[in-house]
Amino acid sequence: MNTKKKTTIKDIANVLNISPAAVSKALHNDPRISDKTKKAVKQVAKNLNYQPNHLASALRKGKSKLVGVIIPRTNSNFFSSVIQNIEEVLNKEGYNIIITQSNESYQKECNNIDTLLFTQVDGIIASMANETIDLNYYKKIKSKGIPLILFDRGENDLNVDYIGINDYDSSHKIVEHLVNQGCKRIAHIGGYKHTRIFNNRIKGYLDALKKHNLPLEDELLIESSLTIEDGRQKMSKLLALKNRPDAVYVAGDYAALGALQILNEHHINIPKDIALVGFGDEPFTAMVTPTITSINQHSAEIGKQAAYTFLKHAKETTIKQKLNKIILDAELIIRDSSNVKKLNS
Repeated sequence: MNTKKKTTIKDIANVLNISPAAVSKALHNDPRISDKTKKAVKQVAKNLNYQPNHLASALRKGKSKLVGVIIPRTNSNFFSSVIQNIEEVLNKEGYNIIITQSNESYQKECNNIDTLLFTQVDGIIASMANETIDLNYYKKIKSKGIPLILFDRGENDLNVDYIGINDYDSSHKIVEHLVNQGCKRIAHIGGYKHTRIFNNRIKGYLDALKKHNLPLEDELLIESSLTIEDGRQKMSKLLALKNRPDAVYVAGDYAALGALQILNEHHINIPKDIALVGFGDEPFTAMVTPTITSINQHSAEIGKQAAYTFLKHAKETTIKQKLNKIILDAELIIRDSSNVKKLNS
């Protein structure tokens, strides 16, 4: 099969019988080239459908003007909002982003990193996959001197820039809220302990229970992948207990949605019989019945701060940029699924 040859600067030069260097200068509006020649070059370039290789040009200058972004999944308002704000900030500074998705897979995440490094991105902004325990691929980024900024999910052992919320305090807020609603047996469907943010949420939950002298029972703490299906399965497991919880705090809104489905299917009164709290403030939490109490993670601000942090690295010369660790206070959005007092008023 014949493939159409890509037009080069040399092709334009041959048509006009001038040097490729003159063509390049004309395309870049060099003042040493006459307006007549510039006009002729641009017209021939248009006729031949010439497409400049911006990446090659940028690499010759030592910068690709590309930033890689790795996220666990795209079907999340949190991650799409982070991406939108990263792109908005970086575009204004002449950067474009390459978005990759790990689908919570460690192997896919490694492949994404290899692809971004091959593309010679100027930096990588990432949130780790659920499966990621081995940090060698992230260390590989650091070893190449490429700025690495982690957001939401990131490990302290890497000693890199990080932007996220206070997950420990967020769990405290949730448990305090449920206790104030009169709940005494609070279960937690959490993420995997090896992931720092979920471990901090579990610690916050456990410490808040201790503070209020509430039961710390193994059967009330369940690790999960926090998908809708996982939320359904874990909620079913909690309902099968001889002594059911009167409240369930779920470390992710999608799993909370699955839990809500099971509670509704079993005709359990929410929040009177079992109160429910999610995490992430996905748009659907305000649309389902009942609406779901959740934590607002300030995704827009996280995205902006991640981009600003990269730009600080991009602009540094000889002085090493100090690591940027930004921890935001999260906000509890109280809705019908946990508002027992409103129900009783």
